[in-house]
Amino acid sequence: MMRKKSVSASKASLVLFLCQMISALEVPLDLSQPPTITQQSPKDYIVDPRENIVIQCEAKGKPPPSFSWTRNGTHFDIDKDAQVTMKPNSGTLVINIMNGGKAEAYEGVYQCTARNERGAAISNNIVIRPSRSPLWTKEKLEPNQVREGDSLVLHCRPPVGLPPPIIFWMDNAFQRLPQSERVSQGLNGDLYFSNVQPEDTREDYICYARFNHTQTIQQKQPISVKVFSTKPVTERQPVLLTPTGSTSTKVELRGNVLLLECIAAGLPTPVIRWIKEGGELPANRTFFENFKKTLKIIDVSEADSGNYKCIARNILGSAHHVISVTVKAAPYWITAPRNLVLSPGEDGTLICRANGNPKPNISWLANGVPIAIAPEDPSRKVDGDTIIFSHVQERSSAVYQCNASNEYGYLLANAFVNVLAEPPRILTSANKLYQVISDSPALLDCAYFGSPKPEIEWFKGVKGSILRGNEYIFHDNGTLEIPVAQKDSTGTYTCVARNELGKIQNEVQLEVKDPTMIIKQPEYKVVQRYGHVSFECIIKHDSTLLPTVIWLKDNDELPDDERFLVGKDNLTIMNVTDRDDGTYTCIVNTTLDSVSASAVLTVVAAPPTPAIIYARPNPPFDLELTGQLERSVELSWIPGDENNSPITNFVIEYEDGLHEPGVWHYQTEVPGTQTTVQLKLSPYVNYSFRVIAVNEIGRSQPSEPSEQYLTKSANPDENPSNVQGIGSEPDNLVITWESLKGFQSNGPGLQYKVSWRQKDVDDEWTSVIVANVSKYIVSGTPTFVPYEIKVQALNDLGYAPEPSEVIGHSGEDLPMVAPGNVQVHVVNSTLAKVHWDPVPLKTVRGHLQGYKVYYWKVQSLSRRSRRHVEKKILTFRGNKTFGMLPGLEPYSSYKLNVRVVNGKGEGPASPDKVFKTPEGVPSSPSFLKITNPTLDSLTLEWGSPTHPNGVLTSYILKFQPINNTHELGPLVEIRIPANESSLILKNLNYSTRYKFYFNAQTSVGSGSQITEEAVTIMDEAGILRPAVGAGKGYSETLFATSPVMHTVRPTFYKVQPLYPRIRNVTTAAAETYANISWEYEGPDHANFYVEYGVAGSKEDWKKEIVNGSRSFFVLKGLTPGTAYKVRVGAEGLSGFRSSEDVFETGPAMASRQVDIATQGWFIGLMCAVALLILILLIVCFIRRNKGGKYPVKEKEDAHADPEIQPMKEDDGTFGEYSDAEDHKPLKKGSRTPSDRTVKKEDSDDSLVDYGEGVNGQFNEDGSFIGQYSGKKEKEPAEGNESSEAPSPVNAMNSFV
Repeated sequence: MMRKKSVSASKASLVLFLCQMISALEVPLDLSQPPTITQQSPKDYIVDPRENIVIQCEAKGKPPPSFSWTRNGTHFDIDKDAQVTMKPNSGTLVINIMNGGKAEAYEGVYQCTARNERGAAISNNIVIRPSRSPLWTKEKLEPNQVREGDSLVLHCRPPVGLPPPIIFWMDNAFQRLPQSERVSQGLNGDLYFSNVQPEDTREDYICYARFNHTQTIQQKQPISVKVFSTKPVTERQPVLLTPTGSTSTKVELRGNVLLLECIAAGLPTPVIRWIKEGGELPANRTFFENFKKTLKIIDVSEADSGNYKCIARNILGSAHHVISVTVKAAPYWITAPRNLVLSPGEDGTLICRANGNPKPNISWLANGVPIAIAPEDPSRKVDGDTIIFSHVQERSSAVYQCNASNEYGYLLANAFVNVLAEPPRILTSANKLYQVISDSPALLDCAYFGSPKPEIEWFKGVKGSILRGNEYIFHDNGTLEIPVAQKDSTGTYTCVARNELGKIQNEVQLEVKDPTMIIKQPEYKVVQRYGHVSFECIIKHDSTLLPTVIWLKDNDELPDDERFLVGKDNLTIMNVTDRDDGTYTCIVNTTLDSVSASAVLTVVAAPPTPAIIYARPNPPFDLELTGQLERSVELSWIPGDENNSPITNFVIEYEDGLHEPGVWHYQTEVPGTQTTVQLKLSPYVNYSFRVIAVNEIGRSQPSEPSEQYLTKSANPDENPSNVQGIGSEPDNLVITWESLKGFQSNGPGLQYKVSWRQKDVDDEWTSVIVANVSKYIVSGTPTFVPYEIKVQALNDLGYAPEPSEVIGHSGEDLPMVAPGNVQVHVVNSTLAKVHWDPVPLKTVRGHLQGYKVYYWKVQSLSRRSRRHVEKKILTFRGNKTFGMLPGLEPYSSYKLNVRVVNGKGEGPASPDKVFKTPEGVPSSPSFLKITNPTLDSLTLEWGSPTHPNGVLTSYILKFQPINNTHELGPLVEIRIPANESSLILKNLNYSTRYKFYFNAQTSVGSGSQITEEAVTIMDEAGILRPAVGAGKGYSETLFATSPVMHTVRPTFYKVQPLYPRIRNVTTAAAETYANISWEYEGPDHANFYVEYGVAGSKEDWKKEIVNGSRSFFVLKGLTPGTAYKVRVGAEGLSGFRSSEDVFETGPAMASRQVDIATQGWFIGLMCAVALLILILLIVCFIRRNKGGKYPVKEKEDAHADPEIQPMKEDDGTFGEYSDAEDHKPLKKGSRTPSDRTVKKEDSDDSLVDYGEGVNGQFNEDGSFIGQYSGKKEKEPAEGNESSEAPSPVNAMNSFV
């Protein structure tokens, strides 16, 4: 599957521009303007008492504003408080708490004022409160002794903090206590047990309170719980632990989260269900938490007010509680005031509209002062939520504040009036480049400013005409939108802004790119474990965009595993394992768009070895029923053989031999390790059970049925579901419901009590008891009125619990009245907008489904002819009062009417409304024929447009010659009166092809054009001599036109006669061959030949004949690395050849694999190495024997060994041997330590280095002596040196 994501760049731009459209006109910061608050602290600001308090207030303006503060309504002089400072060029206050200040001393209400010569802006009231995390009050906690099955509440009662703490329960080991449907924490922090069990006994129930602001946790003393057992344990029907009573109320504010809670006691543990009386729980905003004990509705509104019922139910009964919810609302904006920029003498308004529950009070301030006591301004008039400005002057500049408040909060908004006289300026950077994907919106920005507000116009190209028409949308902020950009939309666009003080323009560039596509998508794969698999993802994209390909597994990054190999256009997974099973997605991103495609990989086990046989398990056996109770029983069994595949689970089914004998139903399933299960039962059912084992291979055969168990009869536990009341006729009410299943009846004699009464009328319930059916019809009802309905089940033992009520309606009838005040606004030649007044809901007499607009064309205004056209119908759902009529024909007269629709049908039509569409551009002419070709003339005939869409003003004919290389000559344009239908063009070139473009025009513009080509006939007298100027390709002669034919010589073009030729000879050469191709123009000719030779050689050309009419030939047997010349000719045409081309064959390639052992240079190198080793061995032997017969110790004492001297610092040679020619190779030996010295113990003169170990000592004649007994043990090697002295072979290897 492939999905294309939204084009990121264009969609992001669309959101940005739409945001700019709804914002006020921004004043550039280099112009004078009143202050604007840009940043401030929140209204309710809780601070950490251990850290400095920072109260933010930032503003912009010209000149830059100054700042002042009030605290608790009076001026706050920060200069008198050493702990308070204000940031430079800012109004932000910093209160130094960490250096001696106390946060409590600075509690209060703060307000910031930013002021300059043009006005003053104020911030919200910022309430500063330090957070608090008080300690738990000490209390003596008594142990809780509870009987098994009873309910229990452990109270937390945390200390009151600011903000309130987060509560959780843990044990002494700091492990969270497990919670379930039976044990859970309430919204108030208490821990509730619906029923206690022996495992609840413990002494470390601890409540913790975490205060986030101060990052502290407070702990309550541990609570002890001891559960004592009594047999038997008594089952109990549900009782609500919280809330108490049958009803309660709750008030929540609009936009907040509504949390309702019901926790019940009972055994078995009750299940909680929530409903809203008289309505549905809001979809997509309703969530259930804490095991459905908490109902959570987010973003509540006034429509969420009402009664919410929680129902706690177990097998013994139910309990319920109704919570009446009222949603109030702090003030919220309908229209917030926006900054107003006016030029001297202009008019304007500031509007401040807010809503809330209760309705907020609106008050105005000017520069922070109530407007009633502010300085007078003759240009200003206050009218409730609106300030009207008339003929403003520069002194009218000010900042106005609107305050909307009720008992739940307030809103404060600043909006300035800035009086300026400024010529236009364009704020968008020049030559800005926009790039979009084809067929997506293009938004070209032209941000501007000026006072008075400039008018904006757009042009395409430097000298293009102004852009108009339905293919463009012009936004108020100057943005030009091209809803569907095409490749031909690419180009330069010019934005022009002008007002009475000046004019300015700016150019931007638009590039339209091809979309990115996945042309080969990954496909579903099944692979065996330990195999390998590959997914393909081959893409096609715009050549100027650089795509990146990302692979995901299950919408996450690929595992960091070397088995995953990502190629250019594929993903390969080696050695597949079970963890690789999943969905793999290829995502291709460019800077402008993104596409993706996914495929699933399924990993299966490798085929088992023949010795192991996997099969379904054998059926369980020996089923036994124990512990029979009224509503439960215990079933046990013995598993059958699992057949080499472990049993994963058991499925338990039951048969109701009383109501549905022979039909088996699913009851439950348990893990494969479990062989007993407690089953819940219903009354009045004759149960028998069977068990099915399941492994990876499949399901076993069912076990033999268990013994039968008949439960006792009881009242019905539940009522029919899906109760509805919908009338089928205007005077009846049809009540329907889904009947209970057989086993749900709980006993014999199942019937239903059907009750109804008219809603909002003080009537008693009317009831009737009916047999086991699913419908009842109430006759004689008023038309479409609401009824309260309930259906209760009963049997021979009694009634089911009281049913919930539903709202239904009696039958609908056709609406009584038609919509009024139908108005039509023609948007353009193909689109109109229709408005109407809604009909009173009482006259709808049913569910309002919407309105239908019938419209039809009466006649075309251009042809004045009437014809029957079918009426078109558009349906607008809901209570809409307007709609758009698309697809209208230009320059036509239409009629329409509007009708209201309910579930029964349509009401009467409104009076027909007549409207007319304006002219549009015509369609293309119906045909264009070119006949009667002569040497120098052609006759053109055409038909008028099928859809003139207005009054035709003229036809436009354009034509130009085409030479035999398909190049176009100059374009000639002729305007023809609209009443003509033919034309003769004379004085054309003989034997010349012409291309014609023909279209019609109305006063709106030109329509689509039709094209045609034609050829004048060849001069029979022979080929004319080229006219003057023919060497330039064309000659020119003037002509004039008449309505019917050209009687004066027109502009025409002569071309040279067409000679055959061969051109564009190209070669593609390899080592020993070359592929020759060419292009041929002229009369059909099939006998080509290719001539070639060595470039620069005087040898004759070699000639190869080409078989057939092919335009290519392969030359073989060429010499590698040689330059050749080549040309192509045609047999039978003397001198008819192409120009020469030169190419060079590739060099001969060396063998890829060479046996190095057979190479001469390698053999020589090895011989030289061997000879050098032999010479060094001889030198070493001579040096060992030239010392004479004296003790080595004496020699070392008398003569320092020159070989153990330090190396010279300048060239690194060994002492006195540095100049000895015989020993120069030793300069490069690797036996020198890293400090460039040779240790005495490492001297070559000692044969210890050649012995079996470091302690071996020999005389110079080879006998063992003790001469070296006093020699120090060799020092260990440093760094990476070997710990042993190098042997001559090692030294030689190092040297080499």
